Amino acid sequence: MTFDRKNLTDNQLLDLYKRILKPRLIEEKMLILIRQGKVSKWFSGIGQEAIAVGVTAVLDSDEYILPMHRNLGVFTGRNIPLYRLFSQWQGKANGFTKGRDRSFHFGTQQYKIIGMISHLGPQLGVADGIALANKLKQNGKVTAVFTGEGATSEGDFHEALNIASVWELPVLFVIENNGYGLSTPTNEQYRCENLADKGKGYGMESHIIDGNNILEVYNLLSELKASMIEKPRPVLLEFKTFRMRGHEEASGTKYVPQELMDMWAIKDPVENYRKYLSENGILTADFDTAIHAEIKAAIDESLAVANAEPEIEASLSEELNDVYKPYTFEIVNPSEEKENIRFIDAISNSLRESMERHENSVIMGQDIAEYGGAFKITDGFVAQFGKDRVINTPICESAVVSAAMGLSINGYKAIVEMQFADFVSTGFNPIVNLLAKSHYRWLEKADVVIRMPCGGGTQAGPFHSQTNEAWFTKTPGLKVVYPAFPYDAKGLLNTSINDPNPVLFFEHKQLYRSVYQNVPKDYYTIPLGKAALLKEGNDVTIISFGAAVHWALETLEKNPEISADLLDLRTLQPLDTEAIFRSVKKTGRVLIYQEDSMFGGVASDISAMIMENCFKYLDAPVKRMASLDTPIPFTKALEDQYLPKGRFEKDLKQLLEY
Repeated sequence: MTFDRKNLTDNQLLDLYKRILKPRLIEEKMLILIRQGKVSKWFSGIGQEAIAVGVTAVLDSDEYILPMHRNLGVFTGRNIPLYRLFSQWQGKANGFTKGRDRSFHFGTQQYKIIGMISHLGPQLGVADGIALANKLKQNGKVTAVFTGEGATSEGDFHEALNIASVWELPVLFVIENNGYGLSTPTNEQYRCENLADKGKGYGMESHIIDGNNILEVYNLLSELKASMIEKPRPVLLEFKTFRMRGHEEASGTKYVPQELMDMWAIKDPVENYRKYLSENGILTADFDTAIHAEIKAAIDESLAVANAEPEIEASLSEELNDVYKPYTFEIVNPSEEKENIRFIDAISNSLRESMERHENSVIMGQDIAEYGGAFKITDGFVAQFGKDRVINTPICESAVVSAAMGLSINGYKAIVEMQFADFVSTGFNPIVNLLAKSHYRWLEKADVVIRMPCGGGTQAGPFHSQTNEAWFTKTPGLKVVYPAFPYDAKGLLNTSINDPNPVLFFEHKQLYRSVYQNVPKDYYTIPLGKAALLKEGNDVTIISFGAAVHWALETLEKNPEISADLLDLRTLQPLDTEAIFRSVKKTGRVLIYQEDSMFGGVASDISAMIMENCFKYLDAPVKRMASLDTPIPFTKALEDQYLPKGRFEKDLKQLLEY
């Protein structure tokens, strides 16, 4: 291994030695603790420390790094107190996740480190979002994100590279190519000769680097960073390296040929760098001994602190309270001046007024800029807010959602428009595994609103007509809003954008241009989790949301003899159970009316809650009305049969006759 110090001073060379030695000595200690049963799981980075150490040494302390399992050098390089790392690995309170997640699955704003999720790919998109925020701030900062050669096969990798290239984002995409994805060798993972070649397809600069040579890593990245500040752009880096331990300790390395292990053992990044420093008179034996002693003493002292820390005691209230970031609703009352507008106008007005109110807000989506979106909701926004804040995205929902999370991490509010709610399936993973869990895992907000044009009645077929709210009401950490009227749509969307938690905001397409209402001209808010009682009666409670509210109103107008409470939920998560139970206890009969198919829908859970909490007040079984348990069809006759609208009146009367 050849080292080129270039213009580095002796002190700089020794500092790099301390940086690369520290994670190695911690790892050696951890391997002992694993054998002693004091640590449950460990992902070793022995053999590839030079990459994490070199990258971290180049970046400023306020530049974000997104590491993975084997990047201990990132955490030590940011000088996180060791006792906190040991507490994290032991699942204790002084860690970063309150015992809720293990190993390196955590982040910390204090040290500008954003931890991974096991699905790997989304963190690449998160880096895009962080870098986009830096670009908007014009602060000259660079973001580095790590991945392994295995994750380069994931769709998120390609989406994130494409976005970064198109938007010219200052991101260092760091691929640690250590030869194996768990046990699968690279020749079974991809066919290109080098992963760096993948950058060419995205018009991206790329480099192949000896990942075991700390000086090659440090010097090239120093040059690249300086260049990226002058000319912001993404760079793909393939680091050739090897891990000398198993994917994690339990898996071992029996699948690796011994000659390969022997070859890479000769290339050990720590030992080779120590030899270079010693042979050139930069590192003396006494100084080396002193550094070892200093680091080992710090490890032992920090372990003693972590070991003395008590085990976490479960707190039910704390667990439940940490699912969402605390948010105090700000009441903004509407003015008297109103205008009669459509549902779609209310959405557009809310977005416009919210973007005026929050200068750190960004809206992203397919065709939303000059074109104004598929439904023209953002028409004219570019002229008012500029293309920096109204951003057309490539067709890559997963990376866009992840980028929204990155914007939130770096101080922005992100609003994402799904062109159709159906398309959210390709962005499902980062919504339910990243946005939803971030605050619970490490108390990081996900200040993201995802707008969901949804619903049937327009003969748009199986891929443009779903109302898929139940996909998300199931997931703790998400809020789900589904208004039926323009007044509610504007006020609830304003509140959703204010709320620092992730919100899925459903907008029924059939209501866009068919429903009018007098709506205040200026800005106002409506609290989430409060249902609206549209009609009052004594015979039956009808619970609904979205377009089905209007279908229920039509039926009640045709049947004035039916005395009904009609409850428009407006928000599905949080759910106004108090209003539901109060009405059911009064009427004794209840029909829950949803557009979604029956099985597993929101109505099923509401029905179960009523049975558990209001059983003695019921005069009849709880009735659910929903669409057929089939995909939604295209032809009008088939769609009319699919939707519950034609069956509602008959079932309502049967319930009243029970």
